[in-house]
Amino acid sequence: MDYRLAIEEAPASIPGGTAVLLLHPSTGETDRVDTDFLKTDTDAFLVISTRTTAREVMQKLDYYDVDESRATILDTLSVERGYSRRSASNIHYVSAPDDVAAILSHTEEFLTTEEGKRRLSFDSISELAYYADEDRAVDALERMNDLLDDTDAVGLFHVDREVHDEAAVERFREASDAVLDLAADGSLTAEFDTED
Repeated sequence: MDYRLAIEEAPASIPGGTAVLLLHPSTGETDRVDTDFLKTDTDAFLVISTRTTAREVMQKLDYYDVDESRATILDTLSVERGYSRRSASNIHYVSAPDDVAAILSHTEEFLTTEEGKRRLSFDSISELAYYADEDRAVDALERMNDLLDDTDAVGLFHVDREVHDEAAVERFREASDAVLDLAADGSLTAEFDTED
């Protein structure tokens, strides 16, 4: 199944199973790209956040007019930091942002139980690498790409290019199927393999 995209410079659609890397600068405004990805041609979506809390994710969705009824949020920060947790059926928590096994388990459950067109946004792989380490972050990205393939879903994975060396960025690129490169001025360039 194909998924429409409403992102400048990107193809009009991508096939299920596509993992898109969103490369951005530390000061880059990724919310616009992220929410454009989530709200187009989607029945259900999962936001995995190692950077912000569920409350902040909900505020972002509301601000950008994304249909929150389609959202499931996996908050990896609130438990470890002792923040209050919202009680809602679509918000889940794991113990810490480096709990890769729990993150993958929740992702697999979402992708295999939700029906229709499913998307996920992982914000951010860079934060996962900070808490877990680069090798575990690359492994998690590769395993999520496999889950997308298995379930015909699509994903957007945030990577801050300024906090990684070139070799690390290349590893993240190799673990993905396509790249959106966000510049500091907000412009985008896209690298999608249109041969498939």
